[in-house]
Amino acid sequence: MSGRTDSDTQDGIRTDAIEAHDTDDMPHPGPEDAEADADADADDEEFAGEDARRARWTAAGTGALLTLAGLAAALLRLAGPAPALVPAAYALGAAVCALAALLGSRGRTRRALWLLIAGVMVMAVGDQSD
Repeated sequence: MSGRTDSDTQDGIRTDAIEAHDTDDMPHPGPEDAEADADADADDEEFAGEDARRARWTAAGTGALLTLAGLAAALLRLAGPAPALVPAAYALGAAVCALAALLGSRGRTRRALWLLIAGVMVMAVGDQSD
């Protein structure tokens, strides 16, 4: 079985669906429904500010933490017998995470999170080269 239906069957299904969703029988919203919607929108706006602030703190904090981890790893690898690519990759990844922390603190959380991913990937290259 291919799972395909005949075009005649599709027309019948479409007609049945249109008849089933006839809008004349549906109740129209009253003024109390509009007030409830306005209250729900106000609650959403209140939480939207809190969610944005939480996202900024998360992006900035994660960026700062990953920056410190990358710098520490770069310094440890620089002191040891590792190829030069390894501490350079950790330091570059830390720099990208520092930029992400800066963007995150300024409210550019989507860009900051993508930069955090890129920074961790650069540090992973250094880890694989080790």
